[in-house]
Amino acid sequence: MSYDLSLLGWHDDLAESLPDLPGGAVPGRVARVDRGAAEVVAAGGTCHARLSARVRRAAAADPLALPCVGDWVALTLLDLSSSDGGRHELAEVLPRRTAFVRGGVSRDSRGGLSGDGQGQVLAANVDVVFVAEPSMHADDFADLGRIERLVALAWESGARPVVLVTKADLFAELQDRVLGDLLADVEAAVPGVEVHPVCSLTGDGVDLVRSHLGASGTAVILGPSGAGKSTLVNALAGAEVMETQRVRAADGRGRHTTVHRQLIPLPGGGLVIDTPGIRRVGLYETSEGVDLVFAEIDELAGGCRFSDCGHEREPGCAVLAAVESGELPERRLESWRRLQREAAWMARRTDARLRAEETRKWKAIHRQMRGIGRP
Repeated sequence: MSYDLSLLGWHDDLAESLPDLPGGAVPGRVARVDRGAAEVVAAGGTCHARLSARVRRAAAADPLALPCVGDWVALTLLDLSSSDGGRHELAEVLPRRTAFVRGGVSRDSRGGLSGDGQGQVLAANVDVVFVAEPSMHADDFADLGRIERLVALAWESGARPVVLVTKADLFAELQDRVLGDLLADVEAAVPGVEVHPVCSLTGDGVDLVRSHLGASGTAVILGPSGAGKSTLVNALAGAEVMETQRVRAADGRGRHTTVHRQLIPLPGGGLVIDTPGIRRVGLYETSEGVDLVFAEIDELAGGCRFSDCGHEREPGCAVLAAVESGELPERRLESWRRLQREAAWMARRTDARLRAEETRKWKAIHRQMRGIGRP
């Protein structure tokens, strides 16, 4: 099956902005990544390509250089005499326009932050990040803290975040006011971001989601297990392209149905990347993402007595005054503090890792220099 590359997001402006491809190589887009290989969609169809030695070396030095779903790559044909029409190699990962990166952060046994300071690219070259949050889960409403975290990372990626409150049909037996209140809470948590209720089973809101893609836009859907991401992909595709499961009746939690990230071309244009459920996503080298999510805190901070106010116990703190008056929910301030601490920790961790790598490099150079001229 052949593909029109323009339907995969390839266009003249993109081609002009990228470096020249290696001799004999053609552009392709990564649809799925396996260990040491990738499924790549090119003009001639879909092929399985092994990673070149150059790509493997780059990934060993920097995990962010590992090919990921959505990447544009240079694809070469190695053996024209093979029975399957030729063996393909992913020769080079082309520069990314956008990249959704999560940090390698986890909680240790004492409840603190731990990790290696390295990141992982979940999706590349996406135009829209759909943050899918179920309207109700485990007998509770949407997790606003998780939405804030994912939207901060989405802003940081360079893509445009859109929040989808999925499974809106769960409110069918409740008053519309309850759903309206929930949507208002979500909108307040992510100022400036569009928020849409969606029910993939009935089709409500699906056309609105599709309109964000246009003819050749790419979106990634991120959220916890049980958020209905694969069900939404099937609704967008108009076919059962991804397996789905029902949430567990005992606790309302979702099962991990999708086990890998996959790029799916949609009929009529546009592409969507389905992803496995995310339990926790660490920040990674954030600069503006957190500030954009908590824009009202940044604005309030302009009225603090001290320019370096930490909004803890400082006198004349306009942020604390807003919390006391009810203008700013205390939950928002606590969430801001949590993400700020994590971002600072990750920055320190990353700097320490880079310093250690530089030290190891120079030690190796000195060892080589001492060995020169020895008998």
